[in-house]
Amino acid sequence: MSLFSVLMAAIAPGIALLIYFYLKDKYDTEPLHLVARFFVFGIAIVFPIMIIQRALILGLGDNPYVDSFIISSGVEETIKWFILYHILYNHTEFDEPYDSIVYAVAIGLGFATLENVLYALYNSMSIMSLLGRGLLPVSGHALFGVIMGYYMGKAKFNTNSRKRRWVIMLSLILPIFWHGVYDFILNTVTQNWLWYIVPLMLFLWYGGMLKIARANSRSPLRFVKREEEINT
Repeated sequence: MSLFSVLMAAIAPGIALLIYFYLKDKYDTEPLHLVARFFVFGIAIVFPIMIIQRALILGLGDNPYVDSFIISSGVEETIKWFILYHILYNHTEFDEPYDSIVYAVAIGLGFATLENVLYALYNSMSIMSLLGRGLLPVSGHALFGVIMGYYMGKAKFNTNSRKRRWVIMLSLILPIFWHGVYDFILNTVTQNWLWYIVPLMLFLWYGGMLKIARANSRSPLRFVKREEEINT
């Protein structure tokens, strides 16, 4: 199996999922160059996160709760959130609730794609196994991004400042929680772990699709689109 084939199999799930979520924007698709930039941000944070996590492992020891909810999901989702909030929140392109979902997913998939490539290079796996990883860790990062982006978009377009702060907190807390649950299952269940992971992923996909529909339904651009359709 050639190196090129391995790399393509490792990269394909992340790109396919990014295209899927990008095309879910019903009213005003985001600039491709900006989506690509957030995808690159996700790639760029992989090695800094690995360094931070290694330091925390040495300092905090080996505990499945700490590893799952602090070292793994806590560090990863906090850094993703920090980038999303500080670069996107006041950006002029953030003009409808679904936009933050696209960019959060882009960061998550950038991170997951490089992680998948590194996994492929350091582990002997078949192409089907690498593509199969897209159903779990890669799509997991995308779905954690949907949760983060949904609540950040909800906060952005909320006129109540007190409620906005609470929803902003949810955009960080909930991805950390669900990512932590995912990692906790992998860290503690040694046999038949698919019986736990598959229902969790189905639940996250179902919830993610509902959040996408709700975000699109709240778009201020939906009335403009409707008028254009009527006029044509």
